[in-house]
Amino acid sequence: MQKNLDIYEEQAARAAQQGTQILVFPEDGLQGFNFSRLSISGYLETIPDPQQESWNPCTEPGKYNNTEVLQRLSCMARRHRLYLVANMADLQPCPLKTDPSSSCPSDGHWQFNTNVVFRSDGLLVARYHKHNLYYEEAFDTPPQPEIITFDTPFAGRFGLMICFDMLFHEPPITLVEKGVRQLIFPTAWMNQLPLLDTIQFQRAFSLGANVTLLAANIRNDRLIMTGSGIFTPFSATYHHAQRGDPEEGRLLVARVPVLDPSWVGQGVATVEGVVRDESTPSTDTDSGFCYQEGCLDSPPEPVSPVPSSSSTFISSMMYDPFTFVLLNESEGEANVCNGTFCCRLQYQRSPHDGSKELYALGAFAGTHTVNGRYTLQVCALVRCAGQDVSSCGQEVEEAESKMDFLLEGKFATRYVYPSVLASKFVLQQPDHLERAADGKVTMKHSNMTGGLVTACLYGRMYHLDAE
Repeated sequence: MQKNLDIYEEQAARAAQQGTQILVFPEDGLQGFNFSRLSISGYLETIPDPQQESWNPCTEPGKYNNTEVLQRLSCMARRHRLYLVANMADLQPCPLKTDPSSSCPSDGHWQFNTNVVFRSDGLLVARYHKHNLYYEEAFDTPPQPEIITFDTPFAGRFGLMICFDMLFHEPPITLVEKGVRQLIFPTAWMNQLPLLDTIQFQRAFSLGANVTLLAANIRNDRLIMTGSGIFTPFSATYHHAQRGDPEEGRLLVARVPVLDPSWVGQGVATVEGVVRDESTPSTDTDSGFCYQEGCLDSPPEPVSPVPSSSSTFISSMMYDPFTFVLLNESEGEANVCNGTFCCRLQYQRSPHDGSKELYALGAFAGTHTVNGRYTLQVCALVRCAGQDVSSCGQEVEEAESKMDFLLEGKFATRYVYPSVLASKFVLQQPDHLERAADGKVTMKHSNMTGGLVTACLYGRMYHLDAE
């Protein structure tokens, strides 16, 4: 951990030299992962609740024992005069003796996967415990989901989440519904092509929820963990290492507009104006994407299914049985339905000849049950891995065929996350995104710079997760 903290120190110094005001480190970046509850015990520190007490570990190191990590992070923030977000392991006592009915583990304490935030003078200002664990035996789920924000003098309010949280309602959607437009996201995310590659879904979430996302992913080639970014609704700064890249990491620095609606700092309008001038107007906040309560008073009525084009087939994509239809022409229209949920595609493909790549349009509506349980409606145009239809839905990293397309579906949720992923992990910003009052979401894109790997509208039916 000391070695990792030394690396954090170097990066904080480099970031500060570039004028960074807030710095985010990845999930599990200090102690690593794959611990048991017992084997991680030596790495735990008890992190006080900043909502209950004020503590600056750098200037008051003697206040608590066994807080070396908190002290070093606090002094790092203070030395380099920046807000610092790190992920570490927290030990909290719990009321086993006084309240045997509580969710207290038998050893009498909780162990949490935790984000900590330090102000630029070293004061501990926020602590968030991860709610949606992903095969983390070392950690407990907190008794209640925590909705944690903190304020900064340069950009207003930020909200906190960790890794797997991003696929669920708590905490990200509750934060967004409370008006938080800037989210911080330490993660240790394994690439899951073709729909949930790291930067692909980080970008999609930023666009779909209309937020800025500061996403720091850990680098582990064996577990295909790579891909971090600074995403706003108008811009993307990211890095996605390819397999076998010798470098170990990358510090990403970007200037982003302030999105906090309640913030009245100087020059916000000019900063946002600059960013907006460089962006396509259709991807602006007025894109017709609507995420306030009451946008859809009731779920749209299911439309009578459009007959699927030609012959459909079922193939597994990320463990879900998608209904697919092949794109057999160089241009045309395709429709496919999975139950009453339908997707439509208009497309023009180049090169028209010479390329043997197979593409398919897929639809899925149902509950995903492998490595997590959540309910989806998805429209996805994918490059198949081979020449056989059974390869449609498998992982593909490269493609040659460029596609001008319009992809649309009628969703029974207002949370739809759009992505266009090109060959070798290059993101494309859709030309146009639109959401109609009846739930129809349309994504248009043309003039791709690389071959198309995936174009996806990923709808999350949070309200059905519990069923």
